[in-house]
Amino acid sequence: MENKILYVRLPCNPIFPIGVVYLADHVHKLFPEVEQRIFDLGAVPPLDYSSALDACVDEFKPTLLVYSWRDIQIYAPVGGRGGNPLQNAFEFYYAKNPVIKLRGALGGLRLAASYYTELWRNLGLIKRGLKRARQYNPQAYSVVGGGAVSVFYEQLGRSLPKGTVVSVGEGETLLEKLLRGQDFSDERCYVVGQTTPRDRMIHEKPTPLEKTACNYNYIERIWPEFEYYFQDQDFYIGVQTKRGCPHNCCYCVYTVIEGKQVRINPADEVVAEMKQLYNRGIRNFWFTDAQFIPARRFINDAVELLQKVLDAGMDDIHWAAYIRADNLTPELCDLMVKTGMNYFEIGITSGSQELVRKMRMGYNLRVVLENCRDLKAAGFNDLVSVNYSFNVIDETFETIRQTLAYHRELEKIFGADKVEPAIFFIGLQPHTHLEEYAFEKDMLKPDYNPMSLMPWTARKLLWNPEPLGSFFGEVCLEAWQRNPYDFGREVMNILEERLGCAPLEEALSAPIEPEKTNKKQLVATQ
Repeated sequence: MENKILYVRLPCNPIFPIGVVYLADHVHKLFPEVEQRIFDLGAVPPLDYSSALDACVDEFKPTLLVYSWRDIQIYAPVGGRGGNPLQNAFEFYYAKNPVIKLRGALGGLRLAASYYTELWRNLGLIKRGLKRARQYNPQAYSVVGGGAVSVFYEQLGRSLPKGTVVSVGEGETLLEKLLRGQDFSDERCYVVGQTTPRDRMIHEKPTPLEKTACNYNYIERIWPEFEYYFQDQDFYIGVQTKRGCPHNCCYCVYTVIEGKQVRINPADEVVAEMKQLYNRGIRNFWFTDAQFIPARRFINDAVELLQKVLDAGMDDIHWAAYIRADNLTPELCDLMVKTGMNYFEIGITSGSQELVRKMRMGYNLRVVLENCRDLKAAGFNDLVSVNYSFNVIDETFETIRQTLAYHRELEKIFGADKVEPAIFFIGLQPHTHLEEYAFEKDMLKPDYNPMSLMPWTARKLLWNPEPLGSFFGEVCLEAWQRNPYDFGREVMNILEERLGCAPLEEALSAPIEPEKTNKKQLVATQ
């Protein structure tokens, strides 16, 4: 039977679907005879999802459907699914005014209804596409992967059709083996109804892969909606320069999905890929790595890449990325400015070195400040988003004051109008150290359902434990009331009004605590 692969990107926010693009490109390079099509439901109006999927399957008649499912986690501090999930939750849990509490409850109900509706809709689309494909090819089967599946692969398998291959993490080598008819049991996957996921399967190392420049001439031929992401000149197109993250941040699932081994894509290949997009009019790029410079030993790779971007003549572009600012050098800062970096995000989580250590984040706040000064001296005058996750591990009023001192120092470096504090409350995810910590502290039971949106589960997964949970709830509610359009800055202002700032040196210092006798303890506790 001739292989015909249909990649279906399930509905999500309008983000360039780099995952399915790279999969299709990889398959084409190895199996040029295989016919492929990309179908992106992110570019289809919601009322047309089913009919558009039917029409695509009827026309293409695939033998293999590869579904990409990006989003499930709902504890985000941003608008979506009919409202702001964080605001709804905080109004319901912490508001003293019964009218505000009721508003939060109603908002939470709308959120829950929307969440479960999306969940059932996506499962329905997976089943619908497969059933329709089997009208033309009775042996047709499906692979389901993507970010959401990689996190919730154990739970989702209970609702997917029997025979579905559930893929965790990267899918290139899995598709290779499927197309060759080889045994794929050693890949990070399982078959619904036939096999069960191995214990801690997500923690297994991904298969190494040498990445070459994506062939966008081919992608354009197999993707009818290709131009959708090129119409708006403000849109950032994703380019991947590496995979993997070597760190152990307690709440982050990237390091297990992508693996701890950092695999660098050759700079010449990355530039060749960017050049193809550049020649199509793209001037805004987002480096989609977990971290653009994950550790100091990769600084030279970043320098090489940015220098080759300059040498390629792309001197009128802009780019953005997540960056560990403790890994910057003056040379790298200079290249960042010259190559057009106009936005970056720092996920420092806390401005207290003590908490940074307890959360296993592995960086030095003093070095971050020094490197930010180098970046400013190199001429960077654009926006910095600084992610703070209050109340994660052992937060106190003193560590809050330290975070405020640290944030004000960043404002002195870049300018208060250029530093945007993004206030997060961690959504606890499976397979993380924070989940293990919650088990050890008896905050969660090992048999909990991480996909549940029931209030008794949601309150634990939206990580804001007492004794400071109510305090942060009150602060956030006041910030939404005072200035909902600049929530992050208002939170910082209210915290400073209530608590004041610590001396900066306190934020940058963390005494070494005696070694704990319990080797299994995740973090030191006060």
